[in-house]
Amino acid sequence: MSVMTDPPPERFRLSQLIYDSRYRSLTIQVVAMVLLVLALSWLVSNTIQNLAALGKDFNFGFLTQSAGYDINQRLIPYDNQMSHGRAALVGILNTILVAFLGCVTATIIGTIAGVLRLSKNWIVGRLMTVYVEAFRNVPLLLWIILIFAIVNESMPHPRDFGSGDVPMVFGSIAITRQGTWIPAPVFENLSGALFIVFAASLVAIALYRRWARKRQEATGQISPVFWVSLGLFVLPTVIAYFLLGMPVSLDYPEPGRFRFDGGLLIRNSLIALWLALSLYTGAFIAEIVRGGILAISKGQSEAAYALGLRPNRTMNLVILPQAMRVIVPPLISQFLNLTKNSSLAIAVGYMDARATLGGITINQTGRELEGMLLLGLFYLVLSLVISAVMNVYNNRVKLKER
Repeated sequence: MSVMTDPPPERFRLSQLIYDSRYRSLTIQVVAMVLLVLALSWLVSNTIQNLAALGKDFNFGFLTQSAGYDINQRLIPYDNQMSHGRAALVGILNTILVAFLGCVTATIIGTIAGVLRLSKNWIVGRLMTVYVEAFRNVPLLLWIILIFAIVNESMPHPRDFGSGDVPMVFGSIAITRQGTWIPAPVFENLSGALFIVFAASLVAIALYRRWARKRQEATGQISPVFWVSLGLFVLPTVIAYFLLGMPVSLDYPEPGRFRFDGGLLIRNSLIALWLALSLYTGAFIAEIVRGGILAISKGQSEAAYALGLRPNRTMNLVILPQAMRVIVPPLISQFLNLTKNSSLAIAVGYMDARATLGGITINQTGRELEGMLLLGLFYLVLSLVISAVMNVYNNRVKLKER
């Protein structure tokens, strides 16, 4: 009678790290990691030695030193006696501002242009084609400089408003060659409570739209989303505004001899950069939207028309929701490109992170390595945040498998 026994375990051999498929991938990864660590170690060591030879060290103490330069456009209080760190923060906020405005405006322009380019109206379709091809095939820097020149040279001088030769728009907005003067908000006591009410209204709108979407999916009944959302957006804040004693007022600009007194100045550099980034990126988004719409089968539109849906309802309820699954991934890349292209702001004198932290601060302190590392880290973090937020949205609109 024979007894079945397990075969003796195979002895491990070093050659298996190369020739055995079970270990080969792990070996390659370990070797690649070791080489990467050695390369980084050599790079850091070589950098430290070169800095020492130049009589420099590696530290970020320069951020606490007095900046000594002014910033013409800022969202937070700043003067030239504040630190380089404060100046860098002002530039970072300016970059975030123009990137946010550009992404929102470019999305609106691109969506409208992409839809209109598919219009059956020959003139509308050709006009959108001219817009898309013109902006896609001319460098962005040229558009920034051209729009800045048009805005800066075609507008009246502030003294023309003081003499009464040029009227103000709506009696409170002045578009000049120095920039656009608008009423500035003045926040008083209880203004924080008003912002809380406004934030609660936004949350209520999101919850209502979510409920309306689930109700439509379950019953097929369409709720009045637009008007209810508009009411929630306006009415609670307006009612709270009067109940709290009007805690937010406006400081209107008054024309003087050479400039305006009071109000808020939006400089032409910001306006030109914003418009150029929006129009340039919007041309690329238009092609993305057009491609996403064409990716949807014509049978979807024909089925919607057969059910009695009008073309605008078909586009909003049938075509665009399906096209978003194709549109969103490349749209993320366009948002990232717009954010990084905002570094061209220095061409028109807009003081963003590139002009402050990566420009004047480096020139004054001689800390080019530290400044560029911080600047690169800022753009990296900002790009990762944009990508993460858009990926969350992409996961919401992508096709759900059963």
